[in-house]
Amino acid sequence: MKILRHRPLPTVLPVLVVLAAVMLSFAQAPGPVPGSAWVQEHYTKHEYYIPMRDGVRLFAAVYSPKDLSRTYPIMLMRTPYSVRPYGVDQFPPTLGPSPEFAREGFIFAYEDVRGCFMSEGVFENMRPVRESYGGPGDIDETTDTYDTIEWLVRNIPNNNGRVGQWGISYPGFYTAAGMIHAHPALKAVSPQAPVTHWFGQDDFHHNGAFWLAHAFGFFSGFGRPRPSPTTAMRPRFDYGTNDGYQFYLNMGPLANADQLYFKGDVPFWNEMMAHDTYDDFWKARNLLPHIRDIKPAVLTVGGWFDAQNLYGALQVYYHIEKNSPQTKHHLVMGPWSHGGWARSAGESEGRVRFGQPTATFFEANIERPFFNHYLKDSTDPALPKAFVFETGVNQWRRLSIWPPPDATRRSLFLHSGGRLSFDPPSGKQPSDYDEYISDPAKPVPFIDEIVPGMPERYMVGDQRFAARRPDVLVYQTEPLETNVTVAGPVMPSLWVSTSGTDSDWVVKLIDVYPDRYPDEKGEVESTMGGYQQLVRGDVIRGKFRNSMEKPEPFEPNRPTQVSFTTSDVYHTFQRGHRIMVQIQSTWFPMCDLNPQRFMNIHQARASDFQKAVQRVYRSAAMPSHVEVGVLP
Repeated sequence: MKILRHRPLPTVLPVLVVLAAVMLSFAQAPGPVPGSAWVQEHYTKHEYYIPMRDGVRLFAAVYSPKDLSRTYPIMLMRTPYSVRPYGVDQFPPTLGPSPEFAREGFIFAYEDVRGCFMSEGVFENMRPVRESYGGPGDIDETTDTYDTIEWLVRNIPNNNGRVGQWGISYPGFYTAAGMIHAHPALKAVSPQAPVTHWFGQDDFHHNGAFWLAHAFGFFSGFGRPRPSPTTAMRPRFDYGTNDGYQFYLNMGPLANADQLYFKGDVPFWNEMMAHDTYDDFWKARNLLPHIRDIKPAVLTVGGWFDAQNLYGALQVYYHIEKNSPQTKHHLVMGPWSHGGWARSAGESEGRVRFGQPTATFFEANIERPFFNHYLKDSTDPALPKAFVFETGVNQWRRLSIWPPPDATRRSLFLHSGGRLSFDPPSGKQPSDYDEYISDPAKPVPFIDEIVPGMPERYMVGDQRFAARRPDVLVYQTEPLETNVTVAGPVMPSLWVSTSGTDSDWVVKLIDVYPDRYPDEKGEVESTMGGYQQLVRGDVIRGKFRNSMEKPEPFEPNRPTQVSFTTSDVYHTFQRGHRIMVQIQSTWFPMCDLNPQRFMNIHQARASDFQKAVQRVYRSAAMPSHVEVGVLP
């Protein structure tokens, strides 16, 4: 493999663009924000066009400390979401991953990625990493990152020759891409909630099922093309209602999204609709196979309640551990929603409280010490391999590896009468099953609120509204006599049948609080009494049960095993609580509707959707269960 690395770069090209705006960045801090006046007092701003090897120029805003008595490392964030405010006299309220970085002193570089806002070139969603590099036209996000860093260390005064990179969500993807074939000056990276695999369990697909509300909400704005460099933001889509459930029911089949609303103006939506299986289009956009031989130190960050990219953070960790064992690498998993560690103190999520400012702890004890050590030669913080938060008991844990090696894989089995137990069933009759009717015209909501999109608080939402529906099966243990701590992936394995030829299967692992549950003041009549907290939930589109590339129909009414893996958990079900499992076939409108007929769902018509009789078996011969890792 030949990679172009040290081509001479043209001289600096400053750009003056004035726009009164505020910084759009997921890197907002949990602590007090200095304010734009403070940033302007302590930093000098320049704007540059940075040339790439193929001649395309990327726009960057660079903030350098006015104190020139020492040199500084460069902190880089590459983003498709704009580096605004534009203009050398316009300053954001803070810089870096948190205000403390700005107070300590770094050079901060923010770059619009190729084809976004003020950068030249053509934007491509999840631009594939190239297998080889020959001429100057062979570019991807790894080369753009390399060329950006090369230019920065050569042209920005007073830098110490070291670069760190960070980003959350899509900027997390660019960070993860930047550590592949990394520039020698890139010493430390932190991919946070990184997008990695859009047909895996990141963002828009989960085990073959399409994440409708999230995908529509995102691409209805982000997906519209930018005809030329601009500082303007895309307008938000107007749903015309706050009732997302009814909006998507009224929209009907997926094909109607473009016909009714996008009208060809969201190209990537139609590309997704043209690729309903894990084909070469999606394989090329899977970053994970390229994560190997990583040279910079890595701090991978994720949130247990991230509705968008929980999968990405864990998979980056797993792939580095497997394919780049020499890398200095740490995993941090906190009790956060998507980017929640950078937007709040991290004391709660939804109605679930953690009793401490978890995000403040992360910034002060993990994130900033990590970058200071590798970029400024500060004291080694001696971070463990995995710094993870155990929900349920609300404690940070330092682990030598994730998942904990002493976690024993055990199965929670479904039994008659809605019972759930670690003991396998003994029933031998074919009639040992539970049954419900799944009706696409009246799908099970994913949240008990009237909302237009996909609020992340559903990740810890109260599931009592679903438990009361006739099309949701409910199984639960007796009140626990001792704490039960589960760690690692959750792996449902169901024996099922359907009267149709395809079906979705949603499995939810739930923590059921006692009816009398104390609040923070010790009062037992708290509103959390009886709360059914979602711990982990996911779905598999049944036709993909054996392969994401080659879907297969069900034979109507024939028992079939369906198994899949959800993202990891680290949760303690406390003594007196119950463990619950819920099973259903719709989860709307987060997950698109399955016609319950084997077909290309992206091409379905309203007449294709049908009711189906669903059965979940629980006999000794067909023991449906949910496998978890249980700590001693």
